[in-house]
Amino acid sequence: SSMASDAVSVPATQEDNKDPQANGTKQEVQSGETETLSKRQRKKLLKQQQWEEQRDLRKQKRKERKQQRKLDRQTQVEDGTEYTSRKRLRREAEPSPLRLVIDCSFDNLMVLKDVKKLHKQIQRCYAENRRAAHPVQFYITSHGGQLKQNMDEINKGWVNWKDVHIKPEHFHEVLSKEDLVYLTSDSPNVLQELDENKAYVIGGLVDHNHHKGITFERAKELGIAHVQLPLGSFVKMNSRKVLAVNHVFEILLAYLDKRDWKEAFFTVLPQRKGAVPVGQEDMQEEGNNEEEEYSDRDSGTCEPVTEKSEDTKDHSNDPQKDASQLNQSDSCGVNVEQKECTS
Repeated sequence: SSMASDAVSVPATQEDNKDPQANGTKQEVQSGETETLSKRQRKKLLKQQQWEEQRDLRKQKRKERKQQRKLDRQTQVEDGTEYTSRKRLRREAEPSPLRLVIDCSFDNLMVLKDVKKLHKQIQRCYAENRRAAHPVQFYITSHGGQLKQNMDEINKGWVNWKDVHIKPEHFHEVLSKEDLVYLTSDSPNVLQELDENKAYVIGGLVDHNHHKGITFERAKELGIAHVQLPLGSFVKMNSRKVLAVNHVFEILLAYLDKRDWKEAFFTVLPQRKGAVPVGQEDMQEEGNNEEEEYSDRDSGTCEPVTEKSEDTKDHSNDPQKDASQLNQSDSCGVNVEQKECTS
């Protein structure tokens, strides 16, 4: 009987090594983990995996493109053709004396995930300003804490950024209070014309609308001017929408170039936000009713709020109140709640 039991146990062990039960358990665990993830989370995880797998391929392609550009330059020099570099094109831009400031003093109000979003938005602002027709005097103030640590870990090259003033001090310690204007959707003042002698402050805060009115209160405490962008006068969006810090920054850059608010808004606003000109609401495409992802609203910066900072939740499904929400939510200074957006 002992030999018989051994004979039975041997195949069972071999079967285990081949994997039925072990693999079955793993599959159950994996499927269990998958079931706990939302569809969006699974897609995000898959994208991340694909991104990591293609890292070497991207690096090789960048190297090849760089080599090709070098060969093109050499060929043009040999042929006597004048070569116009990107840097030369940038020098032809007409810098504006306007100062744009990202106030990063809300670091302690954000979790690391949101700090990383803010970092990406700041990177976008820097890149857009470098290629703008009328680049502004760019300031990043109260630079420290989680934001600086994240930038040191992920983007060490920030220390070599050009045409940007990165300061650990608060913006009101770096610039004259008389020149400061805080962009906040709670302000009763609507910005009509940019004063290029001023320094406009965008609140660097990604907080999912947890700190309503904080930028407006800060402006009042400091005794500095405050305004909101004229978004509601030109744009209609369907549902709660918020612009990221970089969207506000880009809108102001676009206005310096076009000198027209409507053109500036529609040059920058993402199409997925379902923005249409005021008066043409019937042309809005279906499917724009999707609620904005937190990452988008935060990313930028402002959370839509009603003109008197009423509860946005009550307005999210009220089409008649969308315009006012826009005003306060679309741009940290535009008309959007700058508080959330920025500060």
